[in-house]
Amino acid sequence: MKKIILFSVFAGLANAQAPAGYYNAANGLSGAALKTALSDIITNGHQDKGYSGLWTAYKTTDIDKDYENDGSILDIYSEKLVGADPYNYTPGSNQCGTYSTEGNCYNREHIVPQSLFNQSSPMVSDVHFIRATDGKVNGMRSNYPFGKVGSATFTSKNGSKLGSSSSSGYGGTVFEPIDEFKGDVARMIFYFVTRYQSKLSSFSSGNMLGSSAFPGLQTWELNVLLAWHNQDPVSQAEIKRNNASYTFQGNRNPFIDNPSYVNQIWGSQQPGGDTQAPSTATGLNVSGKTSNSISLSWTASTDNVGVTAYQVYMNGSLKATVSSTSTTISGLTPSTNYSFYVVAQDAAGNSSSNSSTVSATTNAGSTTPSTECTQENFETIPAANSSYSTRTWSNNGISWTATDSRTDQTINNKAITVRNGSLTSGSSGNGIGSLTVTTQLKFSGSNGTFDVKVNGTTVGSIPYGTTAATTTINNINISGNVTVSLVNNSSSNRVAIDDLSWTCYSGSSAKQAQSLAPEAKSFKISPNPVTNQEIVVKGDLQQVKKAEIYTLQGKVLQTIDQPFRNGNSIKTGNLGQGIYILKLDQTTIQFLVK
Repeated sequence: MKKIILFSVFAGLANAQAPAGYYNAANGLSGAALKTALSDIITNGHQDKGYSGLWTAYKTTDIDKDYENDGSILDIYSEKLVGADPYNYTPGSNQCGTYSTEGNCYNREHIVPQSLFNQSSPMVSDVHFIRATDGKVNGMRSNYPFGKVGSATFTSKNGSKLGSSSSSGYGGTVFEPIDEFKGDVARMIFYFVTRYQSKLSSFSSGNMLGSSAFPGLQTWELNVLLAWHNQDPVSQAEIKRNNASYTFQGNRNPFIDNPSYVNQIWGSQQPGGDTQAPSTATGLNVSGKTSNSISLSWTASTDNVGVTAYQVYMNGSLKATVSSTSTTISGLTPSTNYSFYVVAQDAAGNSSSNSSTVSATTNAGSTTPSTECTQENFETIPAANSSYSTRTWSNNGISWTATDSRTDQTINNKAITVRNGSLTSGSSGNGIGSLTVTTQLKFSGSNGTFDVKVNGTTVGSIPYGTTAATTTINNINISGNVTVSLVNNSSSNRVAIDDLSWTCYSGSSAKQAQSLAPEAKSFKISPNPVTNQEIVVKGDLQQVKKAEIYTLQGKVLQTIDQPFRNGNSIKTGNLGQGIYILKLDQTTIQFLVK
């Protein structure tokens, strides 16, 4: 329960906590000049204690001394102002770990998402904007910007909300803390764009950061944070955290010490909003094509606040809106010429001039008809979550499984991110001709490849790097039912996958999958995922002569002759968590072990 804290009582304490003369270099300045002076001040003395050092910091910086005053972790996503907190964390003993519900554990919440700066130091371990918060709520907040929620899709036990934005100038998904901590969030973000203003041009925007040192934020987000700063003044808890952070890290948050700096730099609100249009996109080129698709890429535009989207026009009509600098336009007609140009947009709705126009002709169609067979845009994946586990979902009649995966990263809206695992489809009819997919390396790591497997046999590879790129593998040409897998060749690179599709194939020259036959409809594993290391199979089993269990890479793990002589189940032994294939004579069925 909150103790009553009046800003007027503590306003005089803030400056008294900073060393004498700490802010002298900022005296008499305003606007961008003041922001730069403060950046220099708080960069000097900053000691990077490392990401693991945050756990040590929280034992002094994030302890509840002003609400219950019980020595538990002060979590802005669970602290309740009326009544008891829904749960409490003991510093050092409830660290995440895994979680499934609120109250499981606490972790390190980057108020400015670490994906925006590729987990680089010193940002990734800067205690001034990284709070100890509940793991589940942190996962739900994901990397969404902060704003006013109109319609909530998730509400935490203390009233923090995730949902559609009702903030002027932005219509995407946002996260809104309770009123008590809105000013805290605003001042942490103001600290970030001041401390790291020289690096902003190299960061991703996340629909919140600007690409230039001043103002450093997109206009819509700046106006939200200015309002929150003014409506929720600095509290005693913030002052104590700033002092403890200074002791631990060697620098301070100037907007807690001197709240007036905020309006001296940015004003109380940006009048009239952003009126400057982004620069024209350059370098538009055709990066690939098939008989029914054309892939495009271009050089990013610049903007005084930040580019939020690119509109792609085909033959003069709007065809797609994307946030990355590449896309693939599918569903085209073979041997047909198309023209394209791109328009950049910012958060305020300002549009750039049209880019130069490029034209391309799709490839000639096969003598075998080849149409778009399966399209997966990952918009139906589970809710955004930063933990790694097995995720399953269905879309357009196809089931999907991603192992060692997370759901909070984006390329063209939602994407699935795979680490030491794979993405695998359920069985799809009508074969596969060519496959197209967009990939992007997230966080740190190095360029690499995914193996593409059809029915367990490798048919090609897909490269990935730090820039989102679309790749097509042509002439796979396997007929019948197919199961498609993308297997990460790295055990640590975290790679987002988006806009996966493949064309149908039914020609007489079709290749046959070399290791595993297609799935038949006559057998079914139930339950699936399997339990108790036992596969229970339904169907006409009396004629089955041999059962084999394979990995997705085609390795045989177990062979059983006459497997159903004494019933309808097969003991699997100690299979680890993952996806496997059961082959019954010439029929294959996929199953999952959790």
